[in-house]
Amino acid sequence: MKNILCSGVAAVALLAAAPAFAADLPQQQSYPTKAAPMYVEPVFTWTGFYIGANAGYAWGQGEGGAGVVNLDPSGFLGGGQIGVNYQFDNNIVLGAEADFQGSDIKDTYAGYESKMDYFGTVRARLGYAFGNVLPYVTGGLAWGHTEVNDNVFGLSSDKTQVGWTVGGGVEYALTNNWTIKGEYLYMDLGEDYYDSIGYKTGLTANIVRAGVNYKF
Repeated sequence: MKNILCSGVAAVALLAAAPAFAADLPQQQSYPTKAAPMYVEPVFTWTGFYIGANAGYAWGQGEGGAGVVNLDPSGFLGGGQIGVNYQFDNNIVLGAEADFQGSDIKDTYAGYESKMDYFGTVRARLGYAFGNVLPYVTGGLAWGHTEVNDNVFGLSSDKTQVGWTVGGGVEYALTNNWTIKGEYLYMDLGEDYYDSIGYKTGLTANIVRAGVNYKF
């Protein structure tokens, strides 16, 4: 009986001391939970350099030169372009572009042949950005390698003629890096003298083409 009584007293004493012992234990510090950072989609900008490729069709009209007035060359073209854009805070986009085209633009009439096998342009571009849609106007220098042949007498002359071009188009950004575009250009290469026909002649052309660009 005495042992039972002693055991009961010891148990009561232990229970009484438990809260004080727990108070002396080191407490785990709690920290506020941080919210996950929010992802903000970057705003698209047209600013940057780009490089791309294009393909299209051209139809033109011979200018001057007795006997070759009725030559109206036409044909397919393809090539590449490189350029740069800068978008201002008011969404005005100013840029510059240079392109080089290989072409099969030609026509034959009454023993004469006119053809242009390659050409290029260096142009300014001015547009207004509606987000990822960019309508623009463009214009500048144009040049082309043309050849006029008299197939009756086997005479041939070729020139690199220089003129001007003007036009416009719409470009659409698929992603932050890839864009597609459709474009129209009117090109006038003026007139030059060709020994093969003994006259001055030249070429004006309408060009429609589609292209794709990679923006850096």
